[in-house]
Amino acid sequence: MNYIPHCIDLFTITMNYYQLLLLTILLSSICSSSTAITEVVLDTDGNILKPGLEYYIRPAARDIAGGLIVASPNNSCPLLVGQARSGADLGYPVIFSPVNPDAETLNLGTDTNIQFQVITTCILSNVWRLIGSEDDTGRYYVSTDGVKGNPGMDTLSNWFNVQEYMGSYYKLGFCPGVCDYCRPVCGDLGIVIVDGQRWLVLSDQPFPFEFVKA
Repeated sequence: MNYIPHCIDLFTITMNYYQLLLLTILLSSICSSSTAITEVVLDTDGNILKPGLEYYIRPAARDIAGGLIVASPNNSCPLLVGQARSGADLGYPVIFSPVNPDAETLNLGTDTNIQFQVITTCILSNVWRLIGSEDDTGRYYVSTDGVKGNPGMDTLSNWFNVQEYMGSYYKLGFCPGVCDYCRPVCGDLGIVIVDGQRWLVLSDQPFPFEFVKA
């Protein structure tokens, strides 16, 4: 009879251990699911952004200018990425192509190509790339004529990323990780105004955007 309480205590301890283990596994699963949800980029309908589908990149505030377009500051090619003058203009649709060609979602911070889906007068690629300015400003502009895929040193300027910004909005950035030994310039993308036109450039003042399904 003296051993019965000890047996009950051992049974209780064993059950509590397995209950705790089950609870830990359950919480871990929930946390992992939550993390996975927060890592993906969402469009304005709350849907996960899918590579290969068309989206408009629209500014969070549309009282000044509209979505992203391509234009030329001097009527030459390649074209630069800028903003439509009207806040009601969604701009041109783009597709995202993550560095992993098998990716089914666009995740935050992932290297990705961005490509306008529009026909222009320039017989060049509409894939984004970062280029240095030809003037003495030292700015880096976002241009077209980039290369899609083939991650590495030769395509370093063609990889961008998306990060969360200001709560429910996003910012675009440039800091490619497709070359282990390269040391690229890194930063966010913002807007600069030159002769009345708004251009997308590397900046220490990121510009908030959202993505609208085309």
